[in-house]
Amino acid sequence: MTAAERIVDAQPLDGDELERHLRPQRLDDFVGQRQVRENLRVFVDAARARNEALDHVLLFGPPGLGKTTLAQIVARELGANFRATSGPVIAKAGDLAALLTNLEARDVLFIDEIHRLSPAVEEILYPAMEDQQLDLIIGEGPAARSVRIDLPPFTLVGATTRSGLLTTPLRERFGIPLRLNFYEVAELELIVRRGARIFNMNLTDDGAREIARRARGTPRVAGRLLRRVRDFAAMDGAKSIDARATDAALTRLEVDVRGLDAMDRRYLGTIARDFGGGPVGIETIAAALSEPRDALEEIIEPYLIQQGLLQRTPRGRLLTPAAFGHLGLAVPKIGAQLDLMSQAGDDDV
Repeated sequence: MTAAERIVDAQPLDGDELERHLRPQRLDDFVGQRQVRENLRVFVDAARARNEALDHVLLFGPPGLGKTTLAQIVARELGANFRATSGPVIAKAGDLAALLTNLEARDVLFIDEIHRLSPAVEEILYPAMEDQQLDLIIGEGPAARSVRIDLPPFTLVGATTRSGLLTTPLRERFGIPLRLNFYEVAELELIVRRGARIFNMNLTDDGAREIARRARGTPRVAGRLLRRVRDFAAMDGAKSIDARATDAALTRLEVDVRGLDAMDRRYLGTIARDFGGGPVGIETIAAALSEPRDALEEIIEPYLIQQGLLQRTPRGRLLTPAAFGHLGLAVPKIGAQLDLMSQAGDDDV
C-alpha cells in the first residue's frame, strides 16, 4: 500500500462516485459545521431577500469536510445555476474568460483548489470579483488592444485545503471567509446513519458509532468505510450490521479503533523500532518507508499529530507515549532518546 491508495485518505479516490448520493441537498440537511451553516443561512437568506448575488465565499479547511457540498447547497438555496471547475484546469486567461462570460445573473461559480490558480489568471479574476468587469488584451505587439466586458453579478465560491498559499489580494476579495473543522464522532454518526438509510442498510446504532469512531473526523472517509462495510456484510449474508460485524469488516480493511490504517502504523512502527521513537529527520523516514517526503508531510502526518501520536520538533519527528501505547510497545528510556537526538541531523527535519 502507498500513501496514495489508502481507504482512509480524505482526498477523493477512484470509486467514490457513489459519494454524491450521500451528499445533503439543503442546509437543513447538512450535519456538523454549526457556525458555518448558521452564518451561511443568514447570508443566503439576506441575498435572496434583496434579490442580489451573494458575496464571494471562501471555504477552507482539510479535505473531505464538505466544501464542494456546501458550494452546491449555496447555489441550490439561492435558486441559481452552479458551475464548477478547479484551479489547475484554468490554464490561461482565456479559459477563465470563457467561464465568466457564460455566467448568468446571480450564478454560482465554484473553483476548487483555488490556491493553484496561475498569477496571470488571478490578475483577470480581481476586477471580475470586485467590479463585475473583465479586462482582456486582444492581439499582440502594436496591434494589441484592451477590451472591457461587463459581467452579470455572480458569486464566486473558492475552496482550498491550503489557505496559506492564497495571495493576499485574492483572499481579501472574499467577503465571506468560512473555515471548516473536523467533525465530532456524534456528528459523523448522524451522517453514517443517513447514509445507511440511503443505501437501505440495516445498520444498528452501535455499528454506526463504530464507523464514526474510525472515520478520522471526515465525512468522506465515513462514507467510504460505510460502503466497504456494506460490501462485507453482503458477502457474509448478514441481515443486521452491528458493532461486531462492523469491527470485523474494518479490521479486514486494516483500519483500527483510532482510524489508523496499515500505512499509519507502518510509519509509527518504523520510528519506534528503527529509531527508538525519534527524533528522526523526515528525509530519513521517507527513505526508510520508500515514500515521498511530501506524501508523508501532507497525507500521513497531519492526522497522527492531531491525535497526539507524533510531534514535529526542531530535531525531527518524535513519537509520544500514546503512540507507543497504541502500538503495544514500551516507551524507551529518556536517555536512549537523548542519544538519538544528539545523533539526528538538522538538514532533513
